[in-house]
Amino acid sequence: MEKKKSRQEKKKQKNIFIELKEQNKSKEQKTKNFTFLYFIIGFILVVVINTYLFTGEIKNIPYSEFKEMINKGKVSDLIIDQETIQGDMLTESGKKVKFLTSRVEDPDLVKELQQRNIKFAGRYENKIVKALVSWVLPFAIIFLIWNLLLRKMGGAPSSVLNFGKSRGKIYGEDEIKITFEDVAGVDEAKEELKEIIEYLKVPEKFLNIGGKIPKGILLVGPPGTGKTLLAKAVAGEAKVPFFSMSGSDFVEMFVGVGASRVRDLFSQAQQKAPCIIFIDELDALGKARGINPLSSHDEREQTLNQLLAEMDGFDTKTGVIIMGATNRPEILDPALLRPGRFDRHILVDRPDIKGREEILKVHTKGVKMGKDVDLKVVAARTPGFVGADLANLVNEAALLAARKGKKAVTMEEFEEATDRVVAGLEKKKRVMSRKEKEIVAYHETGHALMAEFLETTDPVHKISIIPRGIAALGYTLQLPTEDRYLMTKRELLDRMCVLLGGRVAEEIVFGEISTGAHNDLFRATDIAKSMVKEYGMSEKLGYVTFEQNRKPLFLDINPGYGTKEYSEETAREIDGEIKRIVNECYEKTKSILMEKRAILDKVANTLLEKESIDGEELRRLLKEEDQGTEG
Repeated sequence: MEKKKSRQEKKKQKNIFIELKEQNKSKEQKTKNFTFLYFIIGFILVVVINTYLFTGEIKNIPYSEFKEMINKGKVSDLIIDQETIQGDMLTESGKKVKFLTSRVEDPDLVKELQQRNIKFAGRYENKIVKALVSWVLPFAIIFLIWNLLLRKMGGAPSSVLNFGKSRGKIYGEDEIKITFEDVAGVDEAKEELKEIIEYLKVPEKFLNIGGKIPKGILLVGPPGTGKTLLAKAVAGEAKVPFFSMSGSDFVEMFVGVGASRVRDLFSQAQQKAPCIIFIDELDALGKARGINPLSSHDEREQTLNQLLAEMDGFDTKTGVIIMGATNRPEILDPALLRPGRFDRHILVDRPDIKGREEILKVHTKGVKMGKDVDLKVVAARTPGFVGADLANLVNEAALLAARKGKKAVTMEEFEEATDRVVAGLEKKKRVMSRKEKEIVAYHETGHALMAEFLETTDPVHKISIIPRGIAALGYTLQLPTEDRYLMTKRELLDRMCVLLGGRVAEEIVFGEISTGAHNDLFRATDIAKSMVKEYGMSEKLGYVTFEQNRKPLFLDINPGYGTKEYSEETAREIDGEIKRIVNECYEKTKSILMEKRAILDKVANTLLEKESIDGEELRRLLKEEDQGTEG
């Protein structure tokens, strides 16, 4: 049985070798055609250069005509060499042109030239030098240009022959300095990966028991959470070679190149085992097959098929671990995710408040910090931020401190940087009319008061009417007191009331509405739609979901496609329920703000005066108003 298997493996290897040989032959033939074409173009250029550039416009005349021109005295500045005579001649129109004639045996020529005082000189021409200047030099220039073009195309003149070679970056065991100390906020993922590190260091511990290490590890999570950094940290901890490639590096316009690169990558990895192969943005390569029926046999699918075959073919005992990273796991081919390929899926999620604090500590190691900086407070004020966002926040704060001429980053810079990252760049020089400022002030005050009056909403951190970003004329910043993973029906309704607070405040005060609430209405409608279609929070429609679109797990985008699997009557009921929920929240918001009209005016006027109010000052104004009302 084993002999039969070995014969089959040898036969398989022989077929692969023959296939590679045929591919290399076809590539060499393409390269020869490519090179031959360039040399033909170069030869034509050299001929043109020699004909028109070096020689210029020269008139060929017979020797008899040359003798007549001597008798008439219409030639000058003659150069006589062994085979030709050239010089200047005067035409009938009075124009001076260069001429060339073949030299014949004429013993009286020199006497005639001397008699008519015509200047002449002899010249011995080195034919070797002439050939070098007129032929070899242009070819050398063309070859240099061709060489440069090839370097631009593929990095080296030989790259035309290396289309099928892997383009992965190879890092040696001592090149990667990143360890788990540089990765924070993903403790669960680190614990999962420690087993892989131990296997790469001491494989006998697992092999002696009969255990098999997972062939592939898939890191999934939102963009910026540190999936690539985590993979590098594994290689840095295990001290093994690290092959890094992007999913798009495999696919080219040439058929068969992607599959060849996959084979070459695994071949190199087997030679350098134990090692780690890391494929970033795996969704570019591993998208589910058959989605596009018009291109079922395209280059990407061939590359994916080869990857699947290679993952099945290599032995885990050699110590080759494959790691992939993606933020679109829902579109990956099921064959990639089955046991025996990417066996283990590790979630690298958004960090919680403790994780954000640890990440901030990592990114502030090389930054001079002021004594008033409390990273715990900064972490609390940045919910939803991932590692990349926090790194950008620290950098923005450092730049702001340097711009102000400070020697250390203080809490003031962190506050300003947070506002800048969340709301956009401040635009203090934008000129707004008094009327527009009043509308924006009442609009933002409506949001803030609803956030303070309702029990389940997040407290207000800051209100501002300074324009920021692309379209924000003002903003109300709320910060949660804790990380939340579930929301109740009441909390969703209260959030809708906060969103509608701006539009309702405008209507109460000015008796008309503006376009400033466009985004608020969109978000409120979206919440109501989700309550009805996804969460089963409509009493009329019951515990049924109508959302069929497959939304990305980690990307906040709506695919905008999908089939509607319910009747027109149900669609009308859904629309009616959405409108009812929004209207009820609108009426509730209107009744609260009309009852609190006095505090609405007071806070709006304070905001017009100061342009921004923090949460503590807002709550102080509310307390003063309550005490004044009671008194």
